[in-house]
Amino acid sequence: MARIPTAPVVAASLVGGYLVARETGVRPLGGAVLAAGGVLAGREWVRHAGPGATVALVGVYLGGFGASHPLAKKIGAWPAVLTAAGTSAAASWVLSDRKG
Repeated sequence: MARIPTAPVVAASLVGGYLVARETGVRPLGGAVLAAGGVLAGREWVRHAGPGATVALVGVYLGGFGASHPLAKKIGAWPAVLTAAGTSAAASWVLSDRKG
C-alpha cells in the first residue's frame, strides 16, 4: 500500500473544513471534512510513526482546531486557520512524514 504524506492532508482538511463551513453555513459539514482528514492522517500516523506519535499528532491537530477559535478573535479567522494548519502540518512532517 502506498504511503500517503500526512502534512498536506492535515493542512488541507483544516483549511478545507473551515472553508466548507464558512461557504455553506453548515458547520457540521465543515466538521465532516475535518474528521475525514483526521481519520486518514491518523491511519497513516499509526502505521508509520507509532502510537505515541499518533497521540501527540492527534492532540496537535485537534488542539489547533480548538485554539483557532479564540485565536481568530485576536488575529482574524484566516490567519488563525492558517496558523493551525501550518502548525499541524509541520508537526506531522516532523513526527511522521520525514521518516518515509
